[in-house]
Amino acid sequence: MAGEITLDVRGLEPPEPLVKVLSALETLPPGDRLRMVHNREPFPLYGILQEDGYQYRTEAFADGHVEIIIWR
Repeated sequence: MAGEITLDVRGLEPPEPLVKVLSALETLPPGDRLRMVHNREPFPLYGILQEDGYQYRTEAFADGHVEIIIWR
């Protein structure tokens, strides 16, 4: 069964959230998913994910934070 790793990058200054999520993806086991919790949409990340063959789904919440689920 696939697992899920949560990475909360709220409050970090750019480019730290991007660096942390890309680092986490490098060690993500095949079949697992990464849930990135952020206080805004990381638009630069989306292009990188597409170029690297990842799929993702973004969900915005009423309190303003977003969660991005990333998988291969």
